[in-house]
Amino acid sequence: NAIIGRYKLSVQSTASGSSSPASLGTFVLLFNPWSSGDDVFMSNKAECEEYVLEEFGIIFAGNKNHINSFGWNFGQFQEDILNICLSMLDRSLNYRQDPATDVSHRNDPKYLGRVLSAMVNANDDHGVLLGNWSGNYEGGKSPSSWTGSGEILQNWKKSGFKPVKYGQCWVFAAVLTTALRCLGIPTRTITNFSSAHDADGNLRVDEFYDASGNHLDRAADSIWNFHVWNESWFSRSDLGPSYSGWQVLDATPQEESEGIYQCGPASRHAIKEGDVDLDYDCPFVFAEVNADCMYWNYDSATRKKTLIFSKSTEIGQFISTKAVGRDDRVDVTNDYKYEEGSKKERDVFKKARKKLGLEDKFDPTAPTQEEIDQKPDISGKFKVDGPFEVGKDLNLILVLANLQSDAKTVNVNMTAWSTVYTRRPVYEIWKDSISVALSPKEEKQFPIKISYTEYQQQLTTDKMIQVTALCHVEGGIQVLVQRDITLDNPAIDIQVLGEAKVNKEVDVEVIFTNPIDMEVTDCVLQVQGNDLLRGILKIDVPPLKASEKSRTKFKLTPFETGPKHLLVNFSCDKFPDIKTFKMVNV
Repeated sequence: NAIIGRYKLSVQSTASGSSSPASLGTFVLLFNPWSSGDDVFMSNKAECEEYVLEEFGIIFAGNKNHINSFGWNFGQFQEDILNICLSMLDRSLNYRQDPATDVSHRNDPKYLGRVLSAMVNANDDHGVLLGNWSGNYEGGKSPSSWTGSGEILQNWKKSGFKPVKYGQCWVFAAVLTTALRCLGIPTRTITNFSSAHDADGNLRVDEFYDASGNHLDRAADSIWNFHVWNESWFSRSDLGPSYSGWQVLDATPQEESEGIYQCGPASRHAIKEGDVDLDYDCPFVFAEVNADCMYWNYDSATRKKTLIFSKSTEIGQFISTKAVGRDDRVDVTNDYKYEEGSKKERDVFKKARKKLGLEDKFDPTAPTQEEIDQKPDISGKFKVDGPFEVGKDLNLILVLANLQSDAKTVNVNMTAWSTVYTRRPVYEIWKDSISVALSPKEEKQFPIKISYTEYQQQLTTDKMIQVTALCHVEGGIQVLVQRDITLDNPAIDIQVLGEAKVNKEVDVEVIFTNPIDMEVTDCVLQVQGNDLLRGILKIDVPPLKASEKSRTKFKLTPFETGPKHLLVNFSCDKFPDIKTFKMVNV
């Protein structure tokens, strides 16, 4: 339970009568998850290997209908990273306000986790990364272009500790993983799909649409396609043994906690049991995986809002992390909540509402029971017709079904917007409206095609599009049909030509075929991999004509044995950030 950090070591000789001790140098003391007396003790050795010693990770993204993943170089043992992580502690607000008290708490992983969750974002304290969710990343690097934490931390130090531009949730989480693993605290990244950002703490997320079906950016609440945070492993002497184990930390600046942008540690067990009154920030994390969703129609002229429908099973799906010792996805949703729709899950939700004082308080913004209970006359859904790939036309089918035994007339207003992964609309891509007559119990299908030329200029680096159909049923209530689409990049292939041996050159080839019928330009290949090459290799690739294949060769000289990961990021004007990785056995 000693304080971690840099110590001076000296030796004092008693025999010679000399009074001044001779300095032997300095050493850095870290947390020790292999030691049973330590707050971060983890009894499973394979988990220690993964969550402390592993420098490569896989982060999950996309949306609940289509989960994708990419590799990340945490690089916590690379040159200068430990020094930079210690500087993060010394640049925190707590240290600046009261150094002695701050340092005296540095034996407590709860304290350090919370301090670092604040320091990884630039808000409040000139921390490491500046967040940007606008879709415009001029003046910095787009968040999806990073492939490792090392470059970010080194840029922060090189610039005299000016915030690095730009981060989004997975970048904040990856950098926090690097810092905590570096200090010996077992840590992993967690991705939550359909993640709620409940800004007003009522465990409810409100979304607004206009009559044309446009998703209005007018609520502080939002439902993100995915959100990435961290879990760190340590005991909670402040709460009791049942709350020890995985603790949620979140460095993405979403809401203030005690006046600054920091979040956690929130005990994962407390989240599952609805114990939202426990430290720290449990109500916010509970809402991220459990909030109820309300979808409203908003008329800007009259300022009147009408509930379209509400859903309690939408939020917090496919909660994912990388498997121990393998490159697979593990689903941890059941560690965050009881089965969706079960009595136990609803009881926990009620318990949380009660603890937050929401049960007894009249909420004028909440829908009436009558509004919640109303039943629509028709149902609708978007069916997917084939894969969604950047460079290809998007084909969807709108399926409308009449649930009643009398005929219905439906006016449908459809829109498609490009969005960032937080589902914030950026550019309108397409709109259309149709009038549909449905005979009793009839189902009709309407094919929708959005061409590449329509969306090509408007796509964000997240490659996400939200398609919405707002159906106005004559004499009935409105029905909202929506689908979030994540487009896949074309494939890129890495081949190691020969056997990788320590201190021996080996050739690597990266192969990319331009899948579209126009030229792509500004092609750049970036390569990194711990123990395979030093720093980041950047190679300019000549422009590629329609359907042309490029083969880019470079040499590696590995300097450590074992399984190593090579990470590649290929970018050009039409396809930003095509990522892949390959395991190389040296």
